[in-house]
Amino acid sequence: AAELEYESVLCVKTDVNVYRIPPRTSNRGYRASDWKLDHPDWTGRLRVTSKGKTAYIKLEDKVSGELFAQAPVDQYPGIAVETVTDSSRYFVIRIQDGTGRSAFIGIGFTDRGDAFDFNVSLQDHFKWVKQETEISKESQESDTRPKLDLGFKEGQTIKLNIGNMMTKKGGAVKPRASGSGGLSLLPPPPGGKVVVPPIPPPSSTAIANHVTPPPLLKSSNMSNADILLDLEGPASASKAPTSAPTDLWGDFSTASSAVPNQAPQQSNWVQF
Repeated sequence: AAELEYESVLCVKTDVNVYRIPPRTSNRGYRASDWKLDHPDWTGRLRVTSKGKTAYIKLEDKVSGELFAQAPVDQYPGIAVETVTDSSRYFVIRIQDGTGRSAFIGIGFTDRGDAFDFNVSLQDHFKWVKQETEISKESQESDTRPKLDLGFKEGQTIKLNIGNMMTKKGGAVKPRASGSGGLSLLPPPPGGKVVVPPIPPPSSTAIANHVTPPPLLKSSNMSNADILLDLEGPASASKAPTSAPTDLWGDFSTASSAVPNQAPQQSNWVQF
């Protein structure tokens, strides 16, 4: 996996000064004022790269690009890179060669912005390393947790409710019934009743052709034969031609005259 990792460039600064620093005599930290700032021991180019989780501070020649020294950084802030106590433009780094030997040297930037970029590039890299470590840890914990089996068992089916239609998985959906006039109507719901359209009221012509005879008044002078004649009167009137007279109320007078020995009508019928 280490061989497949590629090296990326985090920061490049074309002007950096290198100083040989005296040994630290106390735990207070390094002070740049103790160095010979006006006479740097080496001047060149600084390049910060990363390969995997490790960052590298490389000091190279400005013209040829030859490597002068290299400082691997495993964590920041740490012993590999330290800031001085009296300035923000100077740092102390630990350089190493291929044989395992190491030494501490001081580096400084003429521009304060270059020092800021150098500091931020190291901070961003190790912030990314911290996030990657947390993500890999969470993924390992999730792999150890028991997994849920959400697959269908043998012979198990599900039902889908789409609107008013019920269908099983893999079944065919019933087609919609098409009504008259090319209109597509939805089928009635299960268990529903079909409503019969109401019968339209009779027209005015049917009302005119159908005449109800007025009720007969009972009289004490009427005999049984008169009652029979009275019943035959409306029947004979119903056998009349279908052509109705223009006067709708004339039928009532005709029906009353056809009945013999009928008692005189009350005043209410005269007014009606």
